[in-house]
Amino acid sequence: MTVENLGALATESVDPRYARIDQMSVAELAQTMNEADATVPAAVQRALPQIVPAIEATAERMSQGGRLVYVGAGTPGRIGILDASECPPTFSTPPGLVFAIMAGGPGAIVTPVEGAEDDADAGAAAIDEAEITPLDTVIGIASSGRTPYVVAAVRRARERGALTVGLSCNTGVILSDAAEHGIEVEVGPEVLSGSTRLKSGTAQKLVLNMFSTIAMVRQGKAYGNLMVDLKATNHKLRERAIRMVQTIAGVDRETAVDALERADYDVKIASIMIRRGEDLTAATIRLADADGRLRTALEES
Repeated sequence: MTVENLGALATESVDPRYARIDQMSVAELAQTMNEADATVPAAVQRALPQIVPAIEATAERMSQGGRLVYVGAGTPGRIGILDASECPPTFSTPPGLVFAIMAGGPGAIVTPVEGAEDDADAGAAAIDEAEITPLDTVIGIASSGRTPYVVAAVRRARERGALTVGLSCNTGVILSDAAEHGIEVEVGPEVLSGSTRLKSGTAQKLVLNMFSTIAMVRQGKAYGNLMVDLKATNHKLRERAIRMVQTIAGVDRETAVDALERADYDVKIASIMIRRGEDLTAATIRLADADGRLRTALEES
């Protein structure tokens, strides 16, 4: 896509409904933005036929040991970093299992690097540097659907045999053509024209929430709707772990705390110890035999 026709993109267009936002009161502008934001979930819902098979394929590769990798520039890159950084504390994943590649490098997270998003060679090189394999999933994120760095990264990942997904907020874009799975969440013009950190950014975060959460649930990192693989690294999370063990094992707080302390605050191990009447070693072995799936460990004879 050339510079001359970028204005044809929905995310770059000017919506006359928002032409006087500089004259609105704070209350009017807040209401306007809230109404615009409320349209985003519906746009994501319309894209579910594209999203679901991509997540299914991602979960399958991750079950075989593959990684989930986000690639983006600017706001999409930062959203990828945000989602990836939440996986270790939420699901106790190693840092390298879900991670993000940012155009311009780590410094660009805070300070934009001029021209980084236009460097296609750097996008392809970043994929080589990450040693992307056929088991990995690479999700390129670009509101416009044409960011050279992201498109090149996705193309290179596909050449290396990885599962590739292109997430954009426009339709009929080059990123969708480059990827095996194209996801186009058409959110329309932004309240502040071209500011794709708004509706586009919200849509991207919603979709990435689905990818990381569903993939982890499919790997057995939830019991019901409980995040039983969390890392209890502070008071709030330790309290959450206690409540989970109480719920899963049907015991009082004192019993849950005792088991968690013996299990180094591992919710799964503590729950097995109580429910199965086993010591730490036996419960640990049982969970390993169940491939880390708590439900399987609790229900198998």
